[in-house]
Amino acid sequence: MSDEKPAREPIGEDARIDALEERLKAAREREDQRNQPRVKGASASEKAGNRALADLVGGVFGGLVVGWTVGWFFDVNPWALLVGLFLGIVVAFRNIIRNSGSGPSAGSGS
Repeated sequence: MSDEKPAREPIGEDARIDALEERLKAAREREDQRNQPRVKGASASEKAGNRALADLVGGVFGGLVVGWTVGWFFDVNPWALLVGLFLGIVVAFRNIIRNSGSGPSAGSGS
């Protein structure tokens, strides 16, 4: 064993490697935040549109079912079906007009 120092001493950690590791860590955190699922609720106009569509489809379908049922019981099927369809459309449009006249906060009713 000699008392001489070796020609190559072990190199300590380089500052550039530390900076690179910090930047990689920050980039991973940003990527994790960017990839997190975001829950987005429907806006007031989307809710109003869905409500109008549901009123229209429900009114027409409900009128058809009620008209067909009344026509089947009283054996006046084509006329009762048409009257039920007409009344279902009227009720659907009445609901749509009533809901569109009120503001989005007052239209919830719950």
